[in-house]
Amino acid sequence: MASHGGHGHGHAHEDMLSVEEAYDRIMVYFNPLEAEEHELTSALGQVLAENIHSPLNLPPLANSAMDGYAVCFEDFANSNGEHRTLDVIGHVPAGQVASHPLRPGTAIRIMTGAPVPDGADTIVPFEETDELERKAKGLGESQITIQQTPHKGQHVRPAAEDVAAGDMVLQEGTPLRGAEVGVLASLGLQSVKVIRRPVVSIIATGDELLTPGEPLEPAKIYDSNSFSLAASVMQCGGIPRLLGIARDTVEEVHAKLDEAEDSDLLLTSAGVSKGDYDLVKDVLAERGEIGFWSVRMRPAKPLAFGLIRGAGNRNVPHMGLPGNPVSAMVAFEEFTRPAILRMLGRRRLARPTVQAVLEGPIRNFDGRRVYARVQVRRENGVYFAMPTGAQGSNILTSMSKANGLALCPEDLPVKEAGETVTVKMVDWNEEVDI
Repeated sequence: MASHGGHGHGHAHEDMLSVEEAYDRIMVYFNPLEAEEHELTSALGQVLAENIHSPLNLPPLANSAMDGYAVCFEDFANSNGEHRTLDVIGHVPAGQVASHPLRPGTAIRIMTGAPVPDGADTIVPFEETDELERKAKGLGESQITIQQTPHKGQHVRPAAEDVAAGDMVLQEGTPLRGAEVGVLASLGLQSVKVIRRPVVSIIATGDELLTPGEPLEPAKIYDSNSFSLAASVMQCGGIPRLLGIARDTVEEVHAKLDEAEDSDLLLTSAGVSKGDYDLVKDVLAERGEIGFWSVRMRPAKPLAFGLIRGAGNRNVPHMGLPGNPVSAMVAFEEFTRPAILRMLGRRRLARPTVQAVLEGPIRNFDGRRVYARVQVRRENGVYFAMPTGAQGSNILTSMSKANGLALCPEDLPVKEAGETVTVKMVDWNEEVDI
């Protein structure tokens, strides 16, 4: 690739990829992974790998929506609003079936969810009877007076009202939330076929790095990228495998790459930009086909992508993220997250966007797409986006204060306060609305 040295501004982007070009080049390497059988409790967030047809009716039998009395509407057809007193010939709790059918002129006491007895077609809630007065007077439970004329079929939930046997209940490709897990359980299923979660190996590179917990030394910094990336992998449903720090020796980098050979994706941070020490690049190039790119975005211009030869004849896609913590996170957001979601079988890969009123300027120095960290809030139905302070790509707190990335397009030198801006919402929680 050509270097930037000595070029006039007009030529600076000849070897730069647009964000879309980089995205397209990366995403052709990712497809949904294979399916596995999972217990319901551990399948949350995974994507169904099969259509689910119901083996049963839900509810299996017509049942009562209220505590009260199962009656036959015919007994009230000509009552003209008069109270009717009926003999009580039984009691059906939830989970049991009436021991005998209802005869005309009688009632069966019934609990919510209990199957409606044969011969009954209507439920009268106990509040519309004299049950409490009878109890107070010690009259026993052999008779009941219905004090309001019911409507035919009231408070009866029909069999199969929710699901009929044979219905397709959930479609392949559906991500499982609590509701879907509940539906699967209601069908009696213990386990389900889902797309497996990708294993994402994470390596940090650099002699200056220390693992959190080690005593701080002069000129050293703690490795934050491994942890922010691992957490981000978990957040989008992958399984992170932290392989630690690769020191700047050929042997160490090779050894770490060996450990990543059976993963679905390898993430490295640092060692990929033009000025970087070339060791990581050399080892990567030796192990596979890797392109080192400049992407027309700020932060996160340097990016490496390619395939590392893995175990057997597998090739492991490798994404080399920049070393600056914010750059690593923005590159993850733009390129890694969609790749993980696609491996998970997700169909919606993009974050939601909103149009927001900018509350501070975004400056664009060199014709790249700027991703400014902002805090979005909504007031009276209007979104506002406040930049989160200094925006240097080393300032990780600018990311921790942000719930969105406001975009300044490549061709605009500035987005001024008061202008409307598109914001990618990286986190949409209760704090957006005030």
